[in-house]
Parts: sequence; C-alpha cells; structure tokens
Amino acid sequence: METYLNLMLIRFGLIVGGLVVLALLVFAIALTLKRRGRLDEVRRYADPVVRAGLRAAARRFEGGKTGTPWPRRQDGRR
Repeated sequence: METYLNLMLIRFGLIVGGLVVLALLVFAIALTLKRRGRLDEVRRYADPVVRAGLRAAARRFEGGKTGTPWPRRQDGRR
C-alpha cells in the first residue's frame, strides 16, 4: 500500500510540475509577444478559435443534461 501511495504522489508531482512548466512557457511567450508589439495581432487571430472552442464545449455539455455527454444519432445510437 505504501508503494502505491508513493507512486500516486510521484504522479501528482509530475502532473503539477508539468502544469507549472506549461504556465511559465505561456507567460514567457505572451511577454515576448507583448515586448515585440504583436500581442494584439495574436489576440485578434486567437479570438475566433477560442470562441469556437467554447461553443463546442457548451454544445457538448448541453447534451450531458440527460446523462449522455454525446448527442445521440438519429438511429438512437451514440
């Protein structure tokens, strides 16, 4: 049991460490773009992509009200 808990702790640490590295990478990219004056341009291109992703996520979660995360096809199958 102790070995299992150690493995879970290591796994948690790796996941958190990866998220921290990813956040630092995104911050460094945003800072570089801001210093070069291109952050507004990137924001203009990324805005439609983010909106489309949010709409797709909303559609997917709306189907989850009945307990199914994916809408059923016309023949009744998932």
